[in-house]
Amino acid sequence: MWIDTHCHLDASEFDADRDAIAAAARDAGVSRIVIPGVQRAGFAGVRELAHRVDGGAYALGIHPLYTPHAQESDLDALRMEIEASLDDPRFVGIGEIGLDYFVPGLDDARQQFFYHEQLKLAHEFDLPAICHVRKSQDQVLKGLRRQQVHRGIAHAFNGSFQQAQAFIDQGMHLGFGGNLTFERALQIRRLAAQLPLDAIVVETDAPDIPPAWLYRQRNTPDQIPAIGASLAQQRHIDEHELALCTTANAHAALPRLALSSA
Repeated sequence: MWIDTHCHLDASEFDADRDAIAAAARDAGVSRIVIPGVQRAGFAGVRELAHRVDGGAYALGIHPLYTPHAQESDLDALRMEIEASLDDPRFVGIGEIGLDYFVPGLDDARQQFFYHEQLKLAHEFDLPAICHVRKSQDQVLKGLRRQQVHRGIAHAFNGSFQQAQAFIDQGMHLGFGGNLTFERALQIRRLAAQLPLDAIVVETDAPDIPPAWLYRQRNTPDQIPAIGASLAQQRHIDEHELALCTTANAHAALPRLALSSA
């Protein structure tokens, strides 16, 4: 069985067929789907959805792209939601949080403020962080070090080998998905093929980052086994072995995933 460690199943792109998409993933061999929150308004929705679908799990956080309209009071609300979720076995961590230096017009100081305040919550409650690291690997890592967060996932990782090792040394796992299926994605494919296997988890980021065979189409969590097969081929190992290893890695990165059965 596989685990999709990052899937925005609550996104509007799935409004028409969300339950069918989740069922298709289950049928394809995806035992768990982690749904990260991105803004205060969505916290209740991701929790409800994670409980509604088989194998659902959720994280709570404020995504860097949502910081322009976020309020400091949202952090108080996040704290309350975390406290209310600690006894919920489907709650697995803080996320999606981080920094984005790809999208123009985002205020760096504002991004940094929300990122660091959420890392403080991760440290306080001893929870892993699911981090957005687009063009921001060094600054995200700096925050993890400063706030002493030593567990979680650098989602959609696309840095250097040196940066990858720094995240691994910090205790983080690295998320890989549809990008590794494109032959032109040379750096991502090298990373996915050569990094230590115990550092890697698989993800879709659905509805985004579709694999090559769904280019410019909606991505879905049932694509995880095929993405995993591509990764297994690149690493010259058996698909079943990769599924077992990445599942164990997901449990290491997000230990609360192991608290409840799929």
